[in-house]
Amino acid sequence: MLRLYSLLMLLLWGMLCLPSCVREDSPSGEEGICPGDRLPDCTFVLSDNTRVSTSDLRGKVSVLVFFHTSCPDCQQELPVVQKLYDYYRDDASVRVYCISREENSAEVAAYWQENGLTIPYSPQSGREIYSLFSERGIPRVYIADKQLVVYSVYSDNPIASFEQLQADVEASLK
Repeated sequence: MLRLYSLLMLLLWGMLCLPSCVREDSPSGEEGICPGDRLPDCTFVLSDNTRVSTSDLRGKVSVLVFFHTSCPDCQQELPVVQKLYDYYRDDASVRVYCISREENSAEVAAYWQENGLTIPYSPQSGREIYSLFSERGIPRVYIADKQLVVYSVYSDNPIASFEQLQADVEASLK
């Protein structure tokens, strides 16, 4: 009986310790970079080997999206971001980039192809870039103005709509 009890307790402990891909024990992610903060200095490499650094974003409104393709909330948010990307695709003053969290290039490329996504993305096998912005929670969407000041931040509670993202980009363009 004691052995069965120990086994059940171990199983329960294991279930409680499993982090969800989105919340990780935090209802809407843990804040790091907030509206009014400057974008942190960083450089990431896109899937086409283009290097993008924070300084490259100066003078442009930037939308940075952190995601993982197996996250259900990210799966809902990415088509919204695709719509935003399509809307601003030819506008040189707006840049939209997706940055994976702990996901390799092959996984992201397969998901992009499967879902018809064309947003520029940076596969990140770790959390180095992500940890400059936040401690927990995906998706995380950051919209920054031309001076690299964060205008808005969205997480999974609730998922940002196209209308919200577009309104924030338009406000940041002024």
